[in-house]
Amino acid sequence: GAHQQTELCNESLMLEKLPACGKSFEEMMKKVDSKKWCNLTEFIIYYDNFTQCTEREANNASCFWPNPLAEGFITGIHKQFFSNCTSEKVHWEDPPDEILITLILIPVMLTCAMITLVVWCSKRSDIL
Repeated sequence: GAHQQTELCNESLMLEKLPACGKSFEEMMKKVDSKKWCNLTEFIIYYDNFTQCTEREANNASCFWPNPLAEGFITGIHKQFFSNCTSEKVHWEDPPDEILITLILIPVMLTCAMITLVVWCSKRSDIL
């Protein structure tokens, strides 16, 4: 049958063990140029190992994962390594007037040409 976990979460044990995960992640991140810390593809394996470590340590302490204490620890690691990785907002600009006018006039002219073609063809239906 299914075994229900009745052990209480040992938060102090979990908080004692989580820093080892952070230390291991820190050691692995030393291999990555700090200029590339915002590019997840450069360290995804290290981050996955870190996540698995925090989950394993939480489970070893009979705690569910994620939990507020583990999330607080993970957030601290994020602040340490990724605080400069804010997403820059793209500043959209209109194209120069010459390009903008061309982009507007081409569909207008094509629409007019199609309307003219449809009207002309409908008046010459005897030939078609």
